[in-house]
Amino acid sequence: MVKKVFLLIFLFLLKGTIHAQSYSLLDLEALFLKNNFLLLAQRYNIERVDAEALQEKVWNNPTLSISEVNLWKNTEHEELPPIFGNYGKAQQISIELEQLVETAGKRKKRIALKNLEKKDALLEYEELLRQLKKELRQGFYKVERLNAEEQQLQTVVTLYEELQKQYASQVQKQNVSQADFYRVQSELVALQREIMALEADKLEAISVLRTLTQVPDIDSKDLKFTRGEIDYTSSLPNDMLAVALEQNIGLKRQNNASQSAEKKLVLERALRKPDVTVQLGYDRGGNIMRDFVGLGAQIDLPIFNRNKGNIKAAQFEIEQEKAMGLSVRAEVESTLVRLQKQLHSYERMLQRWDKERIMEQEKMWISYNKHLQNRQITLLEFIDFTQAYKEAQQSQAELLEDYKNTYEELQYIVGIDF
Repeated sequence: MVKKVFLLIFLFLLKGTIHAQSYSLLDLEALFLKNNFLLLAQRYNIERVDAEALQEKVWNNPTLSISEVNLWKNTEHEELPPIFGNYGKAQQISIELEQLVETAGKRKKRIALKNLEKKDALLEYEELLRQLKKELRQGFYKVERLNAEEQQLQTVVTLYEELQKQYASQVQKQNVSQADFYRVQSELVALQREIMALEADKLEAISVLRTLTQVPDIDSKDLKFTRGEIDYTSSLPNDMLAVALEQNIGLKRQNNASQSAEKKLVLERALRKPDVTVQLGYDRGGNIMRDFVGLGAQIDLPIFNRNKGNIKAAQFEIEQEKAMGLSVRAEVESTLVRLQKQLHSYERMLQRWDKERIMEQEKMWISYNKHLQNRQITLLEFIDFTQAYKEAQQSQAELLEDYKNTYEELQYIVGIDF
């Protein structure tokens, strides 16, 4: 019996330990890299392109053809030496072996083009990785903000619940008016609706984290939030534009697309030159020689089709990719300048909104509550102050989230983590 009790206690403690598991942002990123199905699917795409590049290295198979085989013999025929035994004295046969030989290095040019396609698949994987990681981090920051807002709002709701009880009692004693009681009640209902809206937003944000990490039981209470220093600008690279022009995924992919267009033009020009089919034939009894072995070659005459249309299209594609490259670069530069200015602006505002100022607002809120109890201020003044206090706290939480999100956008556009 004692053993059973200890076993139950152990299982209860174990369950509590498992339930108490918490996740930091780094923990979520590790789970995301391990479990995310989109990344897994993109890895298979890389393997597919790699296999296609391997296939391009293989030569075309030779063609073997057998013809002129007679299933019977004519009444008049020339007698040939038997093939084996007494068989084959009237047997005719023709065997030909053909091998396509590509000219102008077409195979190597296709291999080079496939290697660029593989590079694009790798860059696409990196782009997807950074995009999803940014979504994961921003989702984490959203849950952090909603959690902070909910805690602050719950404090206000608790206060109004107490006020509602007090005013309900005072109304019966006719110490306060029915109108004041309705004001408290309506304000409480509005606050409760805000709590419900926050909970819905939080569930939506949590579902993003669950999808990206493939951990279905993650909850907001399992997340570890740490408020770092408001000093992200100190970690930015000195020459961020140069780093972005070198590391930005969009620019890398565009540069790779330009190289692919150039390689396509080289391949299309090579396709102007006809390929050669080498032939090796054996003919038994079909010519003046009984056993004839001959060599041959076959080549297309480039009279009507010189591949001019495809070459022209490849040239236009090069110009198109150049224009796209300039457009992507201009967009990266303008976005970088905008995000830098936003980050500096948010940081200056957050640094001015220091902890001491927040603590002063909290003290004032407590003081207003006391003044209301002592009837030194009116109920309308108290409601007005609590609304202003609540809005100020929400604005500060939203500003902090915008600050962190802007930092993540900067890391994504530059192409590296600072």
